[in-house]
Amino acid sequence: MNSRQRRGIILLLVSVLVAFAAFAGVLSVISDAESKVGPEVTAYELRTDVPAYQALDESKVQKIKLPKRWLSSTAVTDLKELEGKIAVNPLRKGSLLQQDMMAERPALKPGQQEIAIMIDAETGVAGKINPGSTVNIYATFAGDNQRTKPASKVIVSNAQVIDVGRLTALEPTEERGRGGEAVPITFALGTTDAQRVAYAESFASHVRLALVAPGSDASISGSERTYTLDEDS
Repeated sequence: MNSRQRRGIILLLVSVLVAFAAFAGVLSVISDAESKVGPEVTAYELRTDVPAYQALDESKVQKIKLPKRWLSSTAVTDLKELEGKIAVNPLRKGSLLQQDMMAERPALKPGQQEIAIMIDAETGVAGKINPGSTVNIYATFAGDNQRTKPASKVIVSNAQVIDVGRLTALEPTEERGRGGEAVPITFALGTTDAQRVAYAESFASHVRLALVAPGSDASISGSERTYTLDEDS
């Protein structure tokens, strides 16, 4: 073997060693990156904006994969966590879903039942009544101008709202004239109060809701539950 052949073999060996060193360096970088990032886990982000107090379900989120070490302990990682939950604040599309963004949907207590009625969107809701709100329910009766006079009555005080539906267009009627819009409101009530609400929806000229401030005493005495114009004369 002459000197040129020896130099060629040496250069080949050096090239192989350099290649092995480079490969080992790449593997080291990859291993280091994996050790820093760690294993990936499933999380969920919102695929659409969600208004406050609206129910959360699978249709409103999409699955993503993120390194476990980058997720907070409150991140939602299981769709079962959405069951019976509502958004506590307006949520934006693309936000990573966290447990503190949700709250339990108001539920019935023993002896209560759900009853839903349509409430005029302009005079009865005004966008401020949401699941969990406490309201007084007022009904106005026209009277017959002879035996009975027009009156406003508090038919239920401290009623708990457990659901607010979608805005719905109403058909025009002789009493109302134009169609207008209404919102189905669901209450958790005892039997007697549920009967009062059903009666008012059927026979009252209007049914309105008055939002009760959280923590306030909204008890109404018997003398205050009915009002006529004669009381101001």
